[in-house]
Amino acid sequence: MLTPPPWHFSGEVIMVEYRVDPASAARFLPPGLTLGSDPGAAAAVFAEWQWCSASGEELAEPASNQFAEFLVLIGCEREGVPVARCPYAWVDQVVPLVRGWVQGMPKQFGVVHQSRATAVGRGGPRLAPGGRFHGSLSVNGRRAVEAAVTLDGRTEAKPFLHTVPLAHTLVFPDWASTGAGQPTLVASEVSDVEFSDIWKGEAELEFLDVLGDDFAELFPIATGDGYVFSYSETLRGGRIL
Repeated sequence: MLTPPPWHFSGEVIMVEYRVDPASAARFLPPGLTLGSDPGAAAAVFAEWQWCSASGEELAEPASNQFAEFLVLIGCEREGVPVARCPYAWVDQVVPLVRGWVQGMPKQFGVVHQSRATAVGRGGPRLAPGGRFHGSLSVNGRRAVEAAVTLDGRTEAKPFLHTVPLAHTLVFPDWASTGAGQPTLVASEVSDVEFSDIWKGEAELEFLDVLGDDFAELFPIATGDGYVFSYSETLRGGRIL
């Protein structure tokens, strides 16, 4: 199912910064991670990806090399170094689901949709002041998250939680009681990072109360800026933190 890395990703991103109750955020951090200098910083990220391995052969199969994803990110630190924790993630294809587990990401199945920028006509938003981009997540047939970003203009500042390493917990249940499967804090080795022009604007974000009490801990208490941009990276493997 999985080709070996490197894995190359190119995506279209709608991202909303928000604030979560710091005490709630802390409950999602494993030993070794702390809230750091900006407790309560969080982000909701919608993305549509295309990917391929080193050979590029997946590019000939658009049905399988494209997927949509939604992440919740919490700002935190590892020994004073800024990182982000991803307590929830949803994707709509099986390969990125399993690949996420290999990386230590808690990926689940969901249905993710987002607006696509258009350069002609009126059938979609423009990357221009006033352009309005939407994103939504549905899980088990129920709408769980919805967001919107109305663009004001370009910005040179990259959204911070999209620039730091993601700290995951790599673990697999010890099915046969072998003594293996101890949780390990890991991150990915990332290269070839590129951002397009970044558009910034006023954001709206709503988490709906359909996924239980744990997810409700991460509901927004305030909404910050929204961003729309293209992004690419290459994952070359993992490293122990």
